[in-house]
Amino acid sequence: MAQTMEPVINGIDLETFHVPTRTKEEVRYRIAEIGIIPAVRVGSEDDALFIAEALMEAGIPIVEISTAFPGAFHTISHLAKHLPNMIAGAGSIMSTETARRCLDEGARFLTTDGLVPDVVELAVKEEVVVFPGALTPTEIIAAWKAGSDFVKVVPCDAVGGHNYIRSLKSSMPQIHLIAAGGVDQRTALSFITAGATALGVGRDLIPAEAIRLRQAQRIQELGRRFLSSVDNGRK
Repeated sequence: MAQTMEPVINGIDLETFHVPTRTKEEVRYRIAEIGIIPAVRVGSEDDALFIAEALMEAGIPIVEISTAFPGAFHTISHLAKHLPNMIAGAGSIMSTETARRCLDEGARFLTTDGLVPDVVELAVKEEVVVFPGALTPTEIIAAWKAGSDFVKVVPCDAVGGHNYIRSLKSSMPQIHLIAAGGVDQRTALSFITAGATALGVGRDLIPAEAIRLRQAQRIQELGRRFLSSVDNGRK
Protein backbone atom coordinates (compact mmCIF):
# COMPACT_ATOMS: atom_id res chain seq x y z
CA MET A 1 0.00 0.00 0.00
CA ALA A 2 1.32 3.42 -0.89
CA GLN A 3 2.47 5.41 2.07
CA THR A 4 1.57 8.78 0.53
CA MET A 5 -1.72 9.75 2.15
CA GLU A 6 -3.93 12.78 2.32
CA PRO A 7 -2.83 15.01 5.22
CA VAL A 8 -6.20 14.59 6.97
CA ILE A 9 -8.24 11.39 7.29
CA ASN A 10 -11.67 11.82 8.89
CA GLY A 11 -10.42 14.76 10.93
CA ILE A 12 -7.15 13.10 11.99
CA ASP A 13 -4.25 15.31 10.96
CA LEU A 14 -1.67 12.78 9.81
CA GLU A 15 1.01 15.42 9.45
CA THR A 16 1.03 15.86 13.23
CA PHE A 17 2.34 12.33 13.61
CA HIS A 18 6.04 11.71 13.08
CA VAL A 19 5.71 7.94 13.54
CA PRO A 20 8.32 7.47 16.29
CA THR A 21 8.89 4.15 18.00
CA ARG A 22 6.19 2.20 19.84
CA THR A 23 4.15 5.19 21.00
CA LYS A 24 0.43 5.67 21.32
CA GLU A 25 0.60 8.27 18.57
CA GLU A 26 2.30 5.82 16.22
CA VAL A 27 -0.31 3.14 16.77
CA ARG A 28 -3.16 5.61 16.38
CA TYR A 29 -1.60 6.96 13.20
CA ARG A 30 -1.09 3.52 11.68
CA ILE A 31 -4.66 2.46 12.38
CA ALA A 32 -5.95 5.61 10.69
CA GLU A 33 -3.51 5.23 7.81
CA ILE A 34 -4.04 1.53 7.07
CA GLY A 35 -7.77 1.55 7.77
CA ILE A 36 -8.06 -2.21 8.26
CA ILE A 37 -8.11 -4.00 11.62
CA PRO A 38 -8.07 -7.78 11.12
CA ALA A 39 -9.83 -9.67 13.90
CA VAL A 40 -7.88 -12.86 14.63
CA ARG A 41 -9.86 -15.52 16.45
CA VAL A 42 -7.56 -18.51 16.81
CA GLY A 43 -6.13 -20.34 19.78
CA SER A 44 -2.85 -21.41 18.19
CA GLU A 45 0.31 -19.34 18.26
CA ASP A 46 1.40 -20.92 14.98
CA ASP A 47 -1.88 -19.98 13.31
CA ALA A 48 -1.65 -16.42 14.61
CA LEU A 49 1.94 -16.06 13.43
CA PHE A 50 0.99 -17.43 10.00
CA ILE A 51 -1.89 -14.94 9.73
CA ALA A 52 0.22 -12.02 10.91
CA GLU A 53 3.01 -12.75 8.43
CA ALA A 54 0.54 -13.06 5.56
CA LEU A 55 -1.13 -9.78 6.51
CA MET A 56 2.18 -7.96 6.77
CA GLU A 57 3.09 -9.14 3.29
CA ALA A 58 -0.21 -7.70 2.06
CA GLY A 59 0.53 -4.34 3.69
CA ILE A 60 -1.58 -4.70 6.83
CA PRO A 61 0.74 -4.65 9.89
CA ILE A 62 -2.15 -4.81 12.38
CA VAL A 63 -3.92 -7.68 14.14
CA GLU A 64 -6.53 -7.79 16.89
CA ILE A 65 -6.18 -10.98 18.93
CA SER A 66 -9.46 -12.00 20.54
CA THR A 67 -9.11 -12.79 24.23
CA ALA A 68 -12.25 -14.95 23.98
CA PHE A 69 -10.09 -17.78 22.65
CA PRO A 70 -7.66 -19.96 24.65
CA GLY A 71 -4.02 -19.01 24.37
CA ALA A 72 -4.67 -15.33 23.61
CA PHE A 73 -2.13 -14.02 26.11
CA HIS A 74 0.63 -16.29 24.84
CA THR A 75 -0.27 -15.42 21.26
CA ILE A 76 0.04 -11.69 21.93
CA SER A 77 3.38 -12.26 23.64
CA HIS A 78 4.56 -14.50 20.78
CA LEU A 79 3.74 -11.87 18.16
CA ALA A 80 5.32 -9.09 20.21
CA LYS A 81 8.57 -11.06 20.40
CA HIS A 82 8.73 -12.53 16.90
CA LEU A 83 7.08 -9.78 14.83
CA PRO A 84 7.97 -6.52 16.57
CA ASN A 85 6.87 -4.45 13.56
CA MET A 86 3.38 -5.91 13.78
CA ILE A 87 0.91 -3.88 15.82
CA ALA A 88 -0.72 -6.65 17.84
CA GLY A 89 -3.65 -5.59 19.98
CA ALA A 90 -6.15 -7.36 22.20
CA GLY A 91 -9.88 -7.66 21.52
CA SER A 92 -13.06 -8.85 23.24
CA ILE A 93 -11.79 -7.53 26.56
CA MET A 94 -14.32 -7.68 29.39
CA SER A 95 -12.34 -6.53 32.42
CA THR A 96 -9.40 -4.45 33.57
CA GLU A 97 -7.69 -7.62 34.76
CA THR A 98 -7.70 -9.02 31.24
CA ALA A 99 -6.66 -5.67 29.82
CA ARG A 100 -3.71 -5.42 32.23
CA ARG A 101 -2.56 -8.94 31.38
CA CYS A 102 -2.69 -8.13 27.66
CA LEU A 103 -0.63 -5.00 28.15
CA ASP A 104 1.92 -6.97 30.17
CA GLU A 105 2.19 -9.43 27.26
CA GLY A 106 2.87 -6.63 24.79
CA ALA A 107 -0.54 -5.59 23.39
CA ARG A 108 -0.33 -2.27 21.55
CA PHE A 109 -4.02 -1.44 21.67
CA LEU A 110 -7.16 -2.56 23.51
CA THR A 111 -10.67 -2.99 22.18
CA THR A 112 -13.94 -4.27 23.61
CA ASP A 113 -17.18 -5.57 22.10
CA GLY A 114 -19.22 -3.17 24.20
CA LEU A 115 -18.57 -0.09 26.28
CA VAL A 116 -16.51 -1.10 29.33
CA PRO A 117 -15.63 2.23 31.00
CA ASP A 118 -13.02 0.73 33.34
CA VAL A 119 -11.02 -0.62 30.38
CA VAL A 120 -11.13 2.76 28.64
CA GLU A 121 -10.00 4.45 31.85
CA LEU A 122 -7.07 2.03 32.20
CA ALA A 123 -5.97 2.56 28.61
CA VAL A 124 -6.10 6.33 28.94
CA LYS A 125 -4.07 6.14 32.16
CA GLU A 126 -1.48 3.85 30.55
CA GLU A 127 -1.38 5.92 27.33
CA VAL A 128 -2.45 3.01 25.15
CA VAL A 129 -4.76 3.25 22.14
CA VAL A 130 -8.28 2.08 22.95
CA PHE A 131 -11.44 1.75 20.90
CA PRO A 132 -14.42 0.32 22.77
CA GLY A 133 -17.43 -1.17 21.07
CA ALA A 134 -20.62 0.89 21.10
CA LEU A 135 -23.84 0.97 19.12
CA THR A 136 -26.23 3.72 20.14
CA PRO A 137 -25.41 7.43 19.83
CA THR A 138 -25.46 7.67 23.63
CA GLU A 139 -22.90 4.87 23.99
CA ILE A 140 -20.72 6.30 21.23
CA ILE A 141 -20.66 9.77 22.77
CA ALA A 142 -19.93 8.31 26.22
CA ALA A 143 -17.03 6.28 24.82
CA TRP A 144 -15.57 9.30 23.05
CA LYS A 145 -15.90 11.59 26.07
CA ALA A 146 -14.17 8.95 28.21
CA GLY A 147 -11.02 9.40 26.11
CA SER A 148 -11.28 6.72 23.40
CA ASP A 149 -9.07 7.16 20.36
CA PHE A 150 -11.71 5.63 18.10
CA VAL A 151 -15.13 4.11 18.72
CA LYS A 152 -15.94 0.73 17.19
CA VAL A 153 -19.53 0.68 15.99
CA VAL A 154 -20.62 -2.95 16.26
CA PRO A 155 -22.58 -4.75 14.93
CA CYS A 156 -23.11 -2.36 12.02
CA ASP A 157 -25.06 -4.84 9.93
CA ALA A 158 -27.79 -5.05 12.59
CA VAL A 159 -28.61 -1.33 12.45
CA GLY A 160 -28.39 -0.26 8.83
CA GLY A 161 -24.78 -0.90 7.82
CA HIS A 162 -23.01 1.96 6.09
CA ASN A 163 -26.15 4.13 6.18
CA TYR A 164 -25.95 4.05 9.98
CA ILE A 165 -22.31 5.17 9.89
CA ARG A 166 -23.27 8.02 7.55
CA SER A 167 -26.02 9.13 9.90
CA LEU A 168 -23.69 9.05 12.88
CA LYS A 169 -20.98 11.03 11.10
CA SER A 170 -23.47 13.70 10.07
CA SER A 171 -24.38 14.36 13.70
CA MET A 172 -21.01 13.71 15.35
CA PRO A 173 -18.28 14.32 12.71
CA GLN A 174 -15.57 14.78 15.33
CA ILE A 175 -15.77 11.15 16.48
CA HIS A 176 -13.52 8.68 14.63
CA LEU A 177 -15.58 5.57 13.94
CA ILE A 178 -14.45 2.03 13.20
CA ALA A 179 -17.11 0.00 11.42
CA ALA A 180 -17.36 -3.67 12.42
CA GLY A 181 -19.96 -6.35 11.83
CA GLY A 182 -21.08 -6.92 8.27
CA VAL A 183 -17.90 -5.56 6.69
CA ASP A 184 -16.96 -7.64 3.65
CA GLN A 185 -15.67 -7.22 0.09
CA ARG A 186 -19.04 -5.86 -1.07
CA THR A 187 -19.56 -3.35 1.74
CA ALA A 188 -16.05 -2.13 2.59
CA LEU A 189 -16.04 0.75 0.10
CA SER A 190 -19.48 1.92 1.24
CA PHE A 191 -18.41 2.03 4.88
CA ILE A 192 -15.37 4.18 4.05
CA THR A 193 -17.31 6.59 1.83
CA ALA A 194 -19.90 6.84 4.61
CA GLY A 195 -17.19 8.20 6.92
CA ALA A 196 -15.64 5.26 8.77
CA THR A 197 -12.00 5.87 9.66
CA ALA A 198 -11.24 2.14 9.65
CA LEU A 199 -12.85 -1.26 9.24
CA GLY A 200 -12.88 -4.24 11.57
CA VAL A 201 -12.81 -7.40 9.45
CA GLY A 202 -12.74 -11.07 10.45
CA ARG A 203 -13.45 -14.19 8.42
CA ASP A 204 -13.98 -12.28 5.16
CA LEU A 205 -10.30 -11.37 5.33
CA ILE A 206 -9.02 -14.44 7.16
CA PRO A 207 -11.06 -17.48 6.06
CA ALA A 208 -10.77 -20.53 8.31
CA GLU A 209 -9.97 -22.68 5.27
CA ALA A 210 -7.08 -20.40 4.30
CA ILE A 211 -5.64 -20.82 7.79
CA ARG A 212 -6.07 -24.58 7.80
CA LEU A 213 -4.54 -25.03 4.33
CA ARG A 214 -1.87 -22.37 4.95
CA GLN A 215 -3.03 -20.34 1.94
CA ALA A 216 -1.00 -17.20 2.59
CA GLN A 217 -1.50 -15.88 -0.94
CA ARG A 218 -5.27 -16.10 -0.53
CA ILE A 219 -5.16 -13.98 2.63
CA GLN A 220 -2.78 -11.54 0.96
CA GLU A 221 -5.06 -11.11 -2.05
CA LEU A 222 -8.07 -10.50 0.19
CA GLY A 223 -6.01 -8.03 2.19
CA ARG A 224 -5.03 -6.09 -0.91
CA ARG A 225 -8.66 -5.94 -2.03
CA PHE A 226 -9.72 -4.48 1.30
CA LEU A 227 -6.87 -1.97 1.17
CA SER A 228 -7.96 -0.97 -2.32
CA SER A 229 -11.50 -0.36 -1.05
CA VAL A 230 -10.15 1.86 1.73
CA ASP A 231 -7.98 3.83 -0.71
CA ASN A 232 -10.81 4.25 -3.21
CA GLY A 233 -13.23 5.30 -0.51
CA ARG A 234 -10.91 8.10 0.61
CA LYS A 235 -10.48 9.64 -2.84
